[in-house]
Amino acid sequence: MRGEVSIAASFLTRLIQLSDSDNGITKTQLQVFRERLIELLCDRFTNHWFPDNPNRGQGYRCIRLNRSDRKDLVIDRAARECGLTYEQLDLPTELTIWVDPKCVACR
Repeated sequence: MRGEVSIAASFLTRLIQLSDSDNGITKTQLQVFRERLIELLCDRFTNHWFPDNPNRGQGYRCIRLNRSDRKDLVIDRAARECGLTYEQLDLPTELTIWVDPKCVACR
């Protein structure tokens, strides 16, 4: 599980790095954010990870940002715990990431 979660966290971190905004996030903060996000997502997925049946629990492991529900609570917590605001992350308005056993996908 940690490998897949790490890939998802790295993808989000890369999106933040590539943002055109001057968000004032240091490399150290970004690294701490990534590590904290990995820990929080692993905790969240612990009882919802089924390597023998990857589709089971898939909805629970989906990270979804959209116009009506723009703030993901786990991402927000990871940001706050390393001294950032969710707005500083400047994530896309629409984003879906599925974190499944042996597969990480986004749209």
